[in-house]
Amino acid sequence: MKITVVGAGAVGASCAEYIAIKDFASEVVLLDIKEGFAEGKAMDLMQTASLNGFDSKITGTTGDYSKTANSDIAVITSGIPRKPGMTREELIGINADIVKTVAESLLEHSPNVILIVVSNPMDTMTYLVHKVTNLPKSRIIGMGGALDSARFKYRLAEALEAPISDVDGMVVGAHSDTGMIPLAKHATRNSIKVSEFLSNDRLQQVVEDTKVGGATLTKLLGTSAWYAPGAAVSALVQAIACDLKKMFPCSVMLDGEYGLEDICLGVPVVLGKNGIEQIVNIELDESENAKMQESAAAVRNVNALLDS
Repeated sequence: MKITVVGAGAVGASCAEYIAIKDFASEVVLLDIKEGFAEGKAMDLMQTASLNGFDSKITGTTGDYSKTANSDIAVITSGIPRKPGMTREELIGINADIVKTVAESLLEHSPNVILIVVSNPMDTMTYLVHKVTNLPKSRIIGMGGALDSARFKYRLAEALEAPISDVDGMVVGAHSDTGMIPLAKHATRNSIKVSEFLSNDRLQQVVEDTKVGGATLTKLLGTSAWYAPGAAVSALVQAIACDLKKMFPCSVMLDGEYGLEDICLGVPVVLGKNGIEQIVNIELDESENAKMQESAAAVRNVNALLDS
């Protein structure tokens, strides 16, 4: 199993590290445009192999896509990160050109690759990859919902003062501060609804803290987060590589599901060896469905900037 990660920055390197430590890939290729950067990150990571007990081979290359040939899965993290005060939407002009070039270059050398998009604004970049590649929708996956759901579970566990392994919850909708929809009424602690343990006010605070999870970290760190995004990507890669049939909320091209068409938005999917093996329809109440429609409208507005 060969995995390529394009972009050897903090998110890409963390992703490569987690994939290697899980030891399910024979080879991980890091690619970056900065001279020597990916090679250095790969060498540093390989020097942890005997300490962390993995046998995956990690290599790096400066812009040579021939080194990515015959990749089974490729992760696109390329683009500039968010700066303090910058929205994901403001990134579109710069990152669209980068993502288009990366996707086309990957497919030139790996025509059967499954693509995972991390670059922001993520839903729009996932949509762009669909439009420029014309790949089956099962082979293009946006990462956002998996990360947002991890942040939701963190906030739920914090509020419940419970181990995070007790907690389950999901975030759907757009991967943006205003567009994500934490499904509070579906969240559970050991199959018991969290509303049994938390007041409505406290649960609403969890929802609001989740929605600004990325912005909170950007303010604290001065740049985008990397540990949790890297871990989220590695979980998706592992589910595909190991054919786990595991469910995650991911940004996928919708074709009538949830009453939406020609848009990439976060919904629960089952991931396996073919990429997206099933889009799972969950019943949304009137309020949740209204928020989903609002989220879709906001993403369409950003998508329209691709043609401007």
